[in-house]
Parts: sequence; C-alpha cells; structure tokens
Amino acid sequence: MINIAVLVSGGGTNLQALIDAQQAGRIENGRIALVVSSNPDAYALERAAKASIPTAVLRRRDFDTPSAYSDALDALLREKGVGLIVLAGFMTVLPDSLCRAWENRIINVHPSLIPSFCGEGFYGLRVHEAALAKGVKVTGATVHFVSEVVDGGAIIAQKAVCVEDGDTPEILQRRVMEQAEWILLPQAVSDFCAGRLTVHGAWVARTEKE
Repeated sequence: MINIAVLVSGGGTNLQALIDAQQAGRIENGRIALVVSSNPDAYALERAAKASIPTAVLRRRDFDTPSAYSDALDALLREKGVGLIVLAGFMTVLPDSLCRAWENRIINVHPSLIPSFCGEGFYGLRVHEAALAKGVKVTGATVHFVSEVVDGGAIIAQKAVCVEDGDTPEILQRRVMEQAEWILLPQAVSDFCAGRLTVHGAWVARTEKE
C-alpha cells in the first residue's frame, strides 16, 4: 500500500475527487496518508479533516531559503512514509532539489492540454482566460509527472473538453474540472500506485500488471 501526500493551497476540489475515489475503492494499492497545505486557511484542510486524513501546514514564507523549505517538506514526507506526492491546486513551485529527489514520484494536474497554456504564470482562472482569449475550440486537462521545468514533466494522461459559445473563464473552469480533472487525476494516482506506469524519457507507458 502506497502512502499518498496531497499538496493543496485552496478549496481542494481535486483533493475531494481523490477522497471520493478512495472511498469508492478506486485508488488501487494506495491511500491518502497526508494533506499538506501552503495556506492555513485553505478549505482543503476541512475536506481532509472530514475524511479523517492527517494534515500539516507548511508555508514557503516561513523559511529563509528555498533549500530550507525543501528540506522541511522532504523530511515531513519521509517521516510519513510517503511514496507518491500529488499536487492538487498547490500554488507553491517546488524547489528543483525536491523535484530531483522525488523524480517520477510527483504528479500534477494542469487545466489545459499541455503544451498549450502552461508554464510559469499559467494557473487557475488565468489558464481559462488565456484559452478563451485565443479562441480555441477545444481545451482540457493534463496529468503529468513534475520536473524542474514548470508543467514540463512527462505526460501521463490528457482529456479534451469542448469550449462552448458564451463560456466565461469560471464556466469553462468548472467544465474542465468535471469532465477532465476529476476523472484523470484519480485514475493516474491509481495507475501509479498499482505499478501500471513506466516512464521512458518524455513518454509514459501504461501497462496492465499480470
């Protein structure tokens, strides 16, 4: 059984999708053992508490250097025996040292079809504002491994979502969550914990275990 740490900063809708999947038995060989928030007021902490999941708050500004923050987060994760880190609306960019130490063991969900509308500065509603400003007809979500390059890690899965006439960033954000993020993320986490994912450079292969 792999212990999962979910890192959050806000409302925790993707965390809730993972909690719901776990309670429904859809996280194979994995369990959420810890929720870490960069924001002490994040509603995600309440979601974790309702599900009886241990929580911790670790704010980047409480540490003098990225290295000190990285060391503290790394120590916490190892203390809890974590085998997989999931970024679910986590607004703090992980230090390069942590990305290297946990290579191919950190998963992120991004609300676009990477490589479109991704990288530094593209998060939350900004992604959907950019998609609408560009006039794209299809957007979606991507689940990927985390590397030192923001949104640049190997892609695990993607799902397309249609842009509709009259969409606002808020409406599009909700549709992408419901039709893509909340489906892709629990499946990717389950696949990782079940040993079905193999990374070959920029390519991630999914295979059924015998």
